[in-house]
Formats: sequence, C-alpha cells, structure tokens
Amino acid sequence: MIEIKNVFKSFGNNQVLKGVDLTINKGETMVIIGRSGCGKSVLLKLIMGLMKPDSGKILVNGDDITSLNDSQLNKLRQKFGMLFQASALFDSMTVDENVGLGLREHTKLSEEEIKKRVKQKLRLVGLSGVDHLKPAELSGGMKKRVGLARAIAMDPEYVLFDEPTTGLDPIMADVINELIVNLRNALSITSIAVTHDIVSAYKIADRIAMLYDGKIIFVGTPDEVKNTDNPVVRQFIDGSSQGPISAL
Repeated sequence: MIEIKNVFKSFGNNQVLKGVDLTINKGETMVIIGRSGCGKSVLLKLIMGLMKPDSGKILVNGDDITSLNDSQLNKLRQKFGMLFQASALFDSMTVDENVGLGLREHTKLSEEEIKKRVKQKLRLVGLSGVDHLKPAELSGGMKKRVGLARAIAMDPEYVLFDEPTTGLDPIMADVINELIVNLRNALSITSIAVTHDIVSAYKIADRIAMLYDGKIIFVGTPDEVKNTDNPVVRQFIDGSSQGPISAL
C-alpha cells in the first residue's frame, strides 16, 4: 500500500501540489489524470523519493519515505520500476545493456543469469531477438516496450508509468495498454500511471484519481468517472474548452 498524506510541493513561487491525499491499494492500478503541467509527474517523483515534499507524508508499506536517509532511499527504490515518458533509454547501450542495467548495478547475478532474465522480460513485452540492437534502431513503440522490460527487470513491487502512451499512434498505444494490464495480472504488481490520455486511463485503471489545482478532487472506478457529474472531471473527459478548467 502507498499512502500520500497532505503533500505540498512548490518550486519557487509556483505551488504545484497543495495538500494531496491519495491511497493506492496493494495490487491495484491507480491512474492519475489531469492537464499537462498540473503536477502528475512531480507526484511520481515524490513517491519514488527522487524529490522530497515541502510537507506531508508518503508511506510505502507503512514506512514514511520522507524521513529516510540516502542509503535507505536507494534500497527502497529497488522495489520500484519506472517507465519514463520518453523511455529514457541510453543511446550508447544495447537493448540488453539497457534492460539489464539495474541487475548489473544492484545484484550479484552472473552475466549469464542477467542475460537470461533480460530475454525473459523482453519476451513478456513481446520483443525477442532485439538484445543486440541500439535504441536508434528501434521504433517508438519498441522503445516503450524496452523501457517497460527494464522497469520490470528487477521484479519490483511497484511500477510507475509516466505518460505511457505519449507519442504513440492509437494502435501502438493500445498495445502498450494491453501490456500494462497483462503484466499487472501476471506479476501481481501495484501500478501507478499518470496520463492525460483518458482512453488509456479507462483501459488500464482499477481506479482513477483527478489532480486539479494541486489537489485530488475525485477518485473512482472508470465507470464512476464516465458517469460523474463533477464539472471539472466532466470537462476533462469530454475534452471541452468550456467549463471550470481554464483553457489558458
């Protein structure tokens, strides 16, 4: 379980998060929706301990990560995998080296065992025989899948997705959505995704939370989101420029 309790975060005079409260249950996929720039990605970085909130608590299995030292945080982060918005693959490394990076840095597995696990994770995301390729030789969808293989390489308890379908055509976006659902079911992981892609949110989420004006203003199942009369959520899912969310 991950509990976010009254979290505030500012950058200079820009207060991005203004008291966020949210609980992510073990084994569920929570999708956080909201407009670009509303603080969704900042919230992911706070959950991983890559940033510290100005105030509030973030509990991972009951431990407040805001009070951990660097060594404790590094150990905690090994329980997390992350798929970055732009995949964040290292151009100078092969697919094998990218996917196995965490295994080589943080485990005592032999090179043979690492290569075996890399191939296994690549198969899970529908890629085989690409171990020797460089990122420049991959399509956008393939890069996302390699990034996903890297995210699950160390068998994490939690996987975070930052805009997993951004930059993909609708068919490839659906492939990624299917992979996220299948991996959750196969690996029993807890997932948190941030996106402004409502089609993706409906497909992968157990529950959806709306981040607006620095706070979570709504949490519900995809069906509850589709049927809500909350004007802010309604405007967002309808994609309308008319309503309480400023178009500027």
